[in-house]
Amino acid sequence: MEEKVLTNKKHGMLMLVILLALYAVSVFMLLKSAMSDNLAVMAICIAYIIFGLLLFAGFRTLKPQEALVLTLFGKYYGTLKGEGFYYVNPFCSAFNPAANTRLGQSGDISPKGKLGVGSGESDTTSGKRISLKIMTLNNAVQKINDALGNPVEIGIAVMWRVTDTTKAVFNVDNFKEYLSLQSDSALRNVVRLYPYDAAPNIDTTGDGMADEGSLRGSSDVVAERIKNDIQERVVEAGIEIIEARITYLAYAPEIAAVMLQRQQASAVVDARAMIVDGAVGMVKLTLEKLNEDGIVELDEERKAAMVSNLMVVLCGNHDAQPIVNSGSLY
Repeated sequence: MEEKVLTNKKHGMLMLVILLALYAVSVFMLLKSAMSDNLAVMAICIAYIIFGLLLFAGFRTLKPQEALVLTLFGKYYGTLKGEGFYYVNPFCSAFNPAANTRLGQSGDISPKGKLGVGSGESDTTSGKRISLKIMTLNNAVQKINDALGNPVEIGIAVMWRVTDTTKAVFNVDNFKEYLSLQSDSALRNVVRLYPYDAAPNIDTTGDGMADEGSLRGSSDVVAERIKNDIQERVVEAGIEIIEARITYLAYAPEIAAVMLQRQQASAVVDARAMIVDGAVGMVKLTLEKLNEDGIVELDEERKAAMVSNLMVVLCGNHDAQPIVNSGSLY
């Protein structure tokens, strides 16, 4: 089913003037016929005054970036798009199965019982409108196993908008819930391909080669894959995905403490390795300078003792306590 935009219905003000003028004429003719006892004209005027109220049901008011899908006796009639004052068949009814669906997202409908401000329409009609603005969906944080089987908690924000109102209304039962479920499914599908941190022998791109991809270090790449995955799933619902971003990422509470210790241990090992590399370079430079300048002659045993003392001083966690030797080296 293709979207049919009703572009020739934007004459609500003209129809309002015509209907009000007909009512004024009917009242005038009713009074005149009552004075002349013309029963036929009186009956026609009374019938129009009573049943003419149905004609006012054809007025529709839309704000910018809003749409209204209309059906007539169960068949698709057309879609009103863009701001304006419209007049359509008074027997048309607005259709939006997601009207009462409230998710954790921006731009959802107002609470029931609140009338549309300045619209002149009931909350029922106002709630049937479909927003064409860019919306932001924030689903609940999910617990998912990464590529190494570690449980992680992750949340995303999806920026989206409706581009085809007909598909959104008629192709799926509820396009808001459909988007929410497909976002969760796409998130699980992508996250399981990546480790939390970079790990060896992990292929995240599907090319058969190990790479350095990770949820923490490649967030932009992961978000882009999530966006593309969601877009493939919701194209039949007339929805365009603008952007997807990771808003929350952490290890699950049951392993968070252990992983923190692991990260701390890794940081300590890396720091110690750097200290040892620097200390070895300094000891080597010290021995070379002593040998070049001829300050003191050391045999291999004394060199080993000096190297040991220098390494203790340079690699220790605390400041060294100097000992002054006033006697012979031997």
